[in-house]
Amino acid sequence: MKKIAVSLRIDVTKIDKARLYKGAKGTYLDAVAFINLDEVDQYGYNGMITQSVSKEEKEAGVQGPILGNDKVIWSSEGQATQALQPAPRPQQSQQAAPPDFDDDIPFAKPHWLTLS
Repeated sequence: MKKIAVSLRIDVTKIDKARLYKGAKGTYLDAVAFINLDEVDQYGYNGMITQSVSKEEKEAGVQGPILGNDKVIWSSEGQATQALQPAPRPQQSQQAAPPDFDDDIPFAKPHWLTLS
């Protein structure tokens, strides 16, 4: 049986707290992880996580909020597939040092740094 491990990144501020429910051992959130094992996006993610909605809501076209992303980090096949490799990120250009500020500009240097 093929197995994978998935890393999840969830923005908890996007959780619809009205959909949380009390269970016997805590408060629960139902979510769905969509995982594409064949490709990754420009940030190295394989999919997204959404908050679940009821069957009736789903049939009415309601979608749960997107809570975050998921990334396949391990596969039981022993070797990483193309999908498990993060997409190359564009090189960020080296920024030049900031220009020297003119001492005549009042906001260029805090007044408390000026020695009299």
